[in-house]
Amino acid sequence: MRNAEIIAVGSELLTPSKIDTNSLYLTEQLNALGVEVRRKFIVGDDRARLTQTIHSALEQAEIVILTGGLGPTEDDLTRDAAAAALGRKLVFSEEIQADIEERFRRFQRQMAAINLRQAYLVEGAEPLPNPRGTAPGQWIELGGKIVMLLPGPPGELKPLFANECVPRLLRHLPPQVIRTRFYRVSGMGESDLDALIAPVYTKFTNPVTTILAGAGDIQVHLRAQAETAEKAEALLADLGPSMEQLLGDRIYSHNGESLEAVVGSKLRERGATLSVAESCTGGMLAERITSIAGSSDYFVGGFLLYSDRMKTALLGVDPALIAEHSSVSEEVARAMAEGARARTGSTYSISVTGEAGPKSATGAPPGTVFIGFAGPGAPPEARRVHLPGDRNRIRMLAAQTALDFLRRKLTS
Repeated sequence: MRNAEIIAVGSELLTPSKIDTNSLYLTEQLNALGVEVRRKFIVGDDRARLTQTIHSALEQAEIVILTGGLGPTEDDLTRDAAAAALGRKLVFSEEIQADIEERFRRFQRQMAAINLRQAYLVEGAEPLPNPRGTAPGQWIELGGKIVMLLPGPPGELKPLFANECVPRLLRHLPPQVIRTRFYRVSGMGESDLDALIAPVYTKFTNPVTTILAGAGDIQVHLRAQAETAEKAEALLADLGPSMEQLLGDRIYSHNGESLEAVVGSKLRERGATLSVAESCTGGMLAERITSIAGSSDYFVGGFLLYSDRMKTALLGVDPALIAEHSSVSEEVARAMAEGARARTGSTYSISVTGEAGPKSATGAPPGTVFIGFAGPGAPPEARRVHLPGDRNRIRMLAAQTALDFLRRKLTS
């Protein structure tokens, strides 16, 4: 019993305002038990479609977990669909009815009659106590397979799964664990990264390598399965060092930390402070830096400058320098970083100036960005990059590139 599928139930999960976080938690917990999650589904409040999805999952997986749809209203269809998919009846439980009524009495609330819908079990199901809600979970075993019906609210699902489902699963699972190792990489594209490491990872079927790409930020996941944790770690040790050697200092995190968190840790280790001066990124760089709790320990502030006049007035950038080289230039990026450091008294400063598009105000092609850096013991410096994409993507990549430039300077 080594694979599972998860079905999240609820039409609200198909809207842009609601995210299915339960499947992330369940995947993590199942992986820790050595169970691979092969597919996930989100199904709206449609009984026929949900029944069909459960049928399909049972044909493919040994463990099927449904989350949500166990409430008392007419659109809570998980019990009905599960019973239909399994060819079983729904059976009313007077014991569960008593538990629900007692919960309402305890909170001095009047129970509506529709709450009795939650007292129905799929025939043959074992009820799973839910002390945080009125809907019990259900555990069903059939033909060597397991079906779990779990409540949707994460505050109910997580303790119920940990306390009721995990002990039951352990009685059925063979000795197997999954261990993962993952790297976060900056400073190269997905295709370049894959061309570099594919000759190594394609030699292995265990661990399995997965590459996940974001805006200037790539994650490389290694996933090993074995009978014991020690054997799984040994499999990772066969592949991991070779990959680390190839990627070198492009790896900025071995534990999943974000780039801004890594930069913050390096500043804190040095007892150093940081300021920023932003033009084309419009505050995105400062936002990322300050998204880390405790960033006030090292971040002193910044400047948001979208005109040459403000660059001169607030940072002291020489107007002649702008006139000669334009505001999107290596010289101005250096002057912005130096001015921000001087004005704030920070240990280090990073600046960003560029053309995010779609049009250019300086003649530099859209995507042209200069990152400036100023710190103690050396003259300020800058680097030029050309970033692809539309305006939003260029701004995101510019902030990522600036953080990575700063990381490398702090590392060196």
